[in-house]
Amino acid sequence: MTLSKKYVVAFNASPRKDGNTATLIRYALNKIEEQGIRTELVHIGGKQIHGCIACMKCFENQDRHCALAKDLVNDCIDRMVEADGIIIGSPTYFSDITPEAKALIDRAGFVAIANGGLFSRKVGAGIAAVRRAGAVAALDSINHLFGICDMFTAGSTYWNLGIGFEPGDVEKDAEGIKTMERLGENMAWFITRVQD
Repeated sequence: MTLSKKYVVAFNASPRKDGNTATLIRYALNKIEEQGIRTELVHIGGKQIHGCIACMKCFENQDRHCALAKDLVNDCIDRMVEADGIIIGSPTYFSDITPEAKALIDRAGFVAIANGGLFSRKVGAGIAAVRRAGAVAALDSINHLFGICDMFTAGSTYWNLGIGFEPGDVEKDAEGIKTMERLGENMAWFITRVQD
């Protein structure tokens, strides 16, 4: 199959590079790839990523980058700008997302807004891995980025979550896997129908 020029980037904000969050993301990406869309999974969990410091330099500079240039966020922003679809996946930490996911959302979102809507009309999806409960709140935190950045939020047949604690446990969550696969299908469906 020849890949189209369309592109979806996914960010794994779990400190476990090959844990449950990555597994769930891969199920969605596999369905996107089946539609000929190029995908990329970027691991940001456990990396040293600074939170937004509200310096407002992104509004002054308007160079599509954050003034905090010593970590990987600007590289992530470049990928987000290039992408037609953006997935952010996180394990559930106290009914919310990891610090790395929050830092990416705050800084990338601020840069996008400061530069005239860099993510406007892209398709976004949040994915959460959870041991038992709290994932809906985590998904809500991710979806805030899509709402404020003039994006379309993709859904599925249930909340975009999978249940599991130990690495690999989400493979036993048949409904979670089905939800991820349908999420990937829905993102691909939308992206392939949006005209440039």
